[in-house]
Amino acid sequence: MKGKNTEMDSRISNRQLATFYIVRHGQTEWNKNGLMLSFTDIPLNSNGELQAKELAKKLKCIHYDAVISSDMSRARQTAEIIALERKLMVKTYEALRERSFGKFEGNNRKEYLKLLKDFAHLSDEEKFKHTGGGLMESLDQATSRFLILLREVAVAFAGKTVLVVSHGSVMRGLLIRLGFDTLKNLPSGCVLNTAYIKLESDGVDFFIKETYGINKD
Repeated sequence: MKGKNTEMDSRISNRQLATFYIVRHGQTEWNKNGLMLSFTDIPLNSNGELQAKELAKKLKCIHYDAVISSDMSRARQTAEIIALERKLMVKTYEALRERSFGKFEGNNRKEYLKLLKDFAHLSDEEKFKHTGGGLMESLDQATSRFLILLREVAVAFAGKTVLVVSHGSVMRGLLIRLGFDTLKNLPSGCVLNTAYIKLESDGVDFFIKETYGINKD
């Protein structure tokens, strides 16, 4: 599905933009079993490895100048599989980690969804900033640390293409922050394993050019 450019496109037509392919890692056993996963370091399962290989084929014509990922093994493994034929080193960053689910880490996803019902009366803006009563990182906090790094990388790699492998909730937060759609229309779990977002940025403005594997309500 193609993203829409904003009216700011014309203002930056003469600037060099970095191109990002932001990818969610492949499947893990915790993903398969519906468990909440953020800072626990769970590797890809066999299906996750296959998913990463399939995405590598899909993106085989893309030239990457750099590859970066979350320091979680599931993200790093996905990045290494995609970058394998290009012989690029994968540099890892904590800022690309998943949103911390705190108390809900390792719990069944259904328990987390029950919590969301308790906040159903809040506005989308309030939900974006909620921490479950201080029990976890807010989507706003996770997205902010993610964007700080993306802005730095966009400046460092102006005119170049960077593969970024990260996690579902922070990618969801990014889509919401950039106005791709509302929190309501981008529910928890909408970013599938090995989904990606193609972005262009000058380090200030961001433009969504394409999405793949994003399930909207």
